[in-house]
Amino acid sequence: MAHAANEGKALAVEVDGAKFQRIPLKTHVITREDKLPEIVSRYAASEVQAGDILFITEKIVAITQGRSYPMDEIKPRPLATFLSKYVTKTSYGIGLGMPETMEMALREVGTPRILLASAVAAVTKLIGRRGDFYRVAGWRARGIDGPTSHTIPPYNSQVVLVPLRPRQVAADVKKALGSSLEVAVVDINDLGGNILGSTLDAAGEARLVRILSDNPLGQGHQSTPMGIIRAA
Repeated sequence: MAHAANEGKALAVEVDGAKFQRIPLKTHVITREDKLPEIVSRYAASEVQAGDILFITEKIVAITQGRSYPMDEIKPRPLATFLSKYVTKTSYGIGLGMPETMEMALREVGTPRILLASAVAAVTKLIGRRGDFYRVAGWRARGIDGPTSHTIPPYNSQVVLVPLRPRQVAADVKKALGSSLEVAVVDINDLGGNILGSTLDAAGEARLVRILSDNPLGQGHQSTPMGIIRAA
């Protein structure tokens, strides 16, 4: 079967002297009513081959776990509104730079840790360091997804948290599809990425980040929340 890359993305990439295909898998718009095993069975089971890596975006894992929240259901406390004003916004997304996403960070990791992260960041910014807020707040705060104009509806008006137990999710998907492939739950965007959980070793995860560094799934309306890495 011929495979096509998302618009503006390359299907193949060379990493560490080896060539890989990054095959996007198009799905319907995933909601909290969907079950991840059914999604994987429907869209990936007939596509994967021995030796492949199936990568799944953290967003659909979190959504199927019921960890997406409409903006109008989130009532930010005054502290969330105050702290969100000092978060650096990026070209990729708003992060915790809105009261609703900051409120969810306070709920996810606790007020003491967010206050500590804010205090550390305030000090280190004075000496020109950036990123200490998220380093202290941790990956559960860093991975909170706020709404943006390019996000596919209805998630352009929702906040999505990081998934629970991503390493176990990867192991369960691998067991369902067979032991001849590997599985990773990834947080990849146009600024870089992280592997939240996988069946790979540390070296394999590091290489996977490099393979996906240009975000072949796209970041808009492509509706491709899964993909396959295959040796070319």
